[in-house]
Amino acid sequence: MTVDHLNELLLESAVILLVAVGAVRLSTRTGLPSLLLYLGIGVLLGQNGIGISFNNAELTQVLGYAALVVILAEGGLKTSWKAIKPVVPAAAVLATVGVAVSVFVTAAGAHWLVGLEWRTALLLGAIVSSTDAAAVFSVLRTVPLPKRLTGLLEAESGFNDAPVVILVVAFATTGELDSWYVLLGTIALELVIGAAVGLAVGKLGAYAMRRIALPSSGLYPISVLGLIVLAYAGGALLHASGFLAAYLASVILGNSKLPHGPAVRGFADGLAWIGQIGMFVLLGLLVTPATMGSAIIPGLVAGTVLVFVARPLSVMVSMTPFRIPWQEQALLSWAGLRGAVPIVLATIPLVSGAADAQQLFNVVFILVVVFTLLQGPTLPMVARWLKIGEGDLGQDLGIEAAPLEKLHGHLLSVQLAAGSRMSGVEVSELRLPKGAAVTLVVREGSSFVPDRMTVLREGDELLVVTTDEVSEAAERRLRAVDQGGKLAGWLHNAEASPSVPRRKAG
Repeated sequence: MTVDHLNELLLESAVILLVAVGAVRLSTRTGLPSLLLYLGIGVLLGQNGIGISFNNAELTQVLGYAALVVILAEGGLKTSWKAIKPVVPAAAVLATVGVAVSVFVTAAGAHWLVGLEWRTALLLGAIVSSTDAAAVFSVLRTVPLPKRLTGLLEAESGFNDAPVVILVVAFATTGELDSWYVLLGTIALELVIGAAVGLAVGKLGAYAMRRIALPSSGLYPISVLGLIVLAYAGGALLHASGFLAAYLASVILGNSKLPHGPAVRGFADGLAWIGQIGMFVLLGLLVTPATMGSAIIPGLVAGTVLVFVARPLSVMVSMTPFRIPWQEQALLSWAGLRGAVPIVLATIPLVSGAADAQQLFNVVFILVVVFTLLQGPTLPMVARWLKIGEGDLGQDLGIEAAPLEKLHGHLLSVQLAAGSRMSGVEVSELRLPKGAAVTLVVREGSSFVPDRMTVLREGDELLVVTTDEVSEAAERRLRAVDQGGKLAGWLHNAEASPSVPRRKAG
């Protein structure tokens, strides 16, 4: 590639990127997942559109995997452990047992109604049984659902990529299939090793990041992303689930109160958008609409079985033991959005040379586009119809910590969200530990130095300076007051840590 070729490529990429960013406004107004708009851009640029010829399935698969790692990283960093902790067992069952039910029910429908050979039908069932993290994360952030359901859907979409990838690779091989018990054992082993790698990298990485003061705030986002990629690569090279390792590492890092947390999440958010745009445009380029006519009916039939039979049945089997009400089960069923993951997985048979791989890819593409168009925009309406559209929408207290290495202290930037019980509390009533003080309040664009009698309000931003020794205790105390008010810790009505120092009033 010459410099002139590079300049042309950069010009084309910049135009596509800006058009894709502009398409996000249309997506947010209509409730349409942005992935469909990006796929449309790719199709318009392809052979039946502007005429760009692209048929490299292997390159698409490789770049798709890389993009999925970044998307999982962004989702994990923004996932609240407090929100998903109560539903982790349910999400794990839905991501394993639920996936198995969905695979076999969808495969049975594809075999008996579409006429696919059993192995091809199982491959199709495995490809489309994973919910897509990018689609789920983007849609759920616009729908006011209870935190328990949001956490369950986010955790499921982060967990279920791992077993599905293993199944797709197994079914796409051209040789003899392993026995079912060997396959189950392989899945269990890969998940266990992947989870161990993710937990180890996340815990050790968080420990190091909290204790090493880097010379530039811009290095923190790069380091966090490097740790998540390390978790993925380490898991994958150990023949384990790299996707599960990456997701667990990102959840741990995102909930570890790292320095410059908002900057880290903002950096990951930008990379995830670039990953989504690039991946979907590539997948759109790989599609040739003129050859997809024969895939329309099989795609619609398989999608109908998946959405209206397999997904509800998998949710019912997985969630009933956890006593999830039927209304919430119905919403979980409808919110199981497909997206990039099934289309990327559909490139695996193309690369491996499996029978009917191109037709399978076309069927998956039709299924994803049609049923994402159906489910995404109607999810808010379904939530209202089931009367579970209004949830606990209160936001956690936003705290960004920046280490002051030479001063042996920390600077906490604290944002009071709507509904915070810190509103109406005087500065003296925060009862911060000795060595911590509120030094500045920013309110409605103006800043001032507070005194002990200053009353805090919703929307205020506080700057709190602490010594190294009490920074964690001060942060715990602030979160306790945010949740339980000024009496938090005295009346045991808040999530205050018992290790927070208590001081007498006055």
